[in-house]
Amino acid sequence: MHLIEDIRAYRKNDPAARSAVEVLLLYNGLHATFWYRVAHFFYRCHLRFLARLLSQLTKWFTGIEIHPAAKIGRRLVIDHGTGIVVGATAEIGDDCLLYQGVTLGGTGKDVGKRHPTLGNNVMIGAGAKVLGPFRVGDNARIAANSVVLREVPDNATVVGVPGRIVRICGEKLDQIHTPDPVMLEIDRLKNRIARLERQLGDEDDLGDC
Repeated sequence: MHLIEDIRAYRKNDPAARSAVEVLLLYNGLHATFWYRVAHFFYRCHLRFLARLLSQLTKWFTGIEIHPAAKIGRRLVIDHGTGIVVGATAEIGDDCLLYQGVTLGGTGKDVGKRHPTLGNNVMIGAGAKVLGPFRVGDNARIAANSVVLREVPDNATVVGVPGRIVRICGEKLDQIHTPDPVMLEIDRLKNRIARLERQLGDEDDLGDC
């Protein structure tokens, strides 16, 4: 059941996917998710060594490392996938989309729950790092190469290093027209300076009177 849903999700999200057979045979993200589910079953049955062995073999074949203790929902799509790392206490909701080079990791400072929890319908761009035991809300978008170290609310778009929220309930992040948080901050400062200069100019005019 999961496999059929996953194949449909790949065909929906990847315009290069021409057929279900192509996705089934050639997509390393689908292979990694399938074998993760097998390894996760073994992990839950306390066959921990077998689970880790299977996850390591899967990493060797696909270039994607998913710890068998992680919790992954339905219809996960991993696009390209090489270099993805999902930590042991990470949780991924339904209908999420991960691009290559994504890390759902820890900071090395936490114990117990060490890795992030993704809500439903979360998109994480290529090379992004989400580090720590916090939640990324439903429908959130994280731009490529961002480093996210704190909680992200629902429907937010995060950009930059460290990640900054640049939009909430905005248009869908398209990876090309990504807002630059530094330029946005500079523009805000310019507007504030312009307002202050106008106020000073008005006060000078009153003084001349």
